[in-house]
Amino acid sequence: MKDSKIFEISSKKYKDAYLIVGLPGIGLIGKTVADHLIKELNAKKIADLYSPHFPHQVFMTGSGTLRAIKNEFYHAKAGKNDLIILTGDVQAITSPGQYEISGIIVEYCKKIGVKTLITLGGYSSGKLGDNKRVFALVTDKELIPKLKKLGIIFGKAKGSIVGAAGMLPIFGKLAGLKGICLLGETHGAYVDVASAKDLLIALSGYLKFKVDLKQMDKKAKEGEQMLKKIEEELKRTMIQTPEFSKQDVSYIR
Repeated sequence: MKDSKIFEISSKKYKDAYLIVGLPGIGLIGKTVADHLIKELNAKKIADLYSPHFPHQVFMTGSGTLRAIKNEFYHAKAGKNDLIILTGDVQAITSPGQYEISGIIVEYCKKIGVKTLITLGGYSSGKLGDNKRVFALVTDKELIPKLKKLGIIFGKAKGSIVGAAGMLPIFGKLAGLKGICLLGETHGAYVDVASAKDLLIALSGYLKFKVDLKQMDKKAKEGEQMLKKIEEELKRTMIQTPEFSKQDVSYIR
């Protein structure tokens, strides 16, 4: 295989659909949201994406078979909206791969009737603790007011976005599609289910659909217990090491 390819399982077209992108990234926030949506909305797979820009390895399954690394597209109804959910094992590991895959994803989206791309990711603050924020960036300023009403923050996230979370909205804009990037604040060094939940609440509020959060609540509580243990260990370490005693735990990486 010399080029990235999408293999369709279903050729159905949709009207004004939304692409929800949750690929592996900081805190696995986007992927956690995508996996939850697929399960809770009973989404059906409609296509697979394979690429030579993915790592050159395959997975061994519990049944004794081999499975290639891939990205997957699913369709689900959420309220009145058609959602195309993109998730997968990995992102492209090279810059040319990111550009190539972003291009074919946008082409596929236009073909099946997607009008808006919403990417999900993590914004690493390096801080532990509660009161995490949800940030957003958009390709069209007209999208900002509705998102702001949900308490989503604009203009405070700094730096650059690496990978699909930033690339896809930009490629979408070039193709005439609207783009939104939602980022959940996270420490960045662990799977942050609590931040993923905040992102899911923001997304469901924006698109006006309901989703069961019970399983995510359970996982978030387990994560909180783990974080408390980490904070307690850090505090003990700082007490034993005077030169670090005046530093904020939030900034220990």
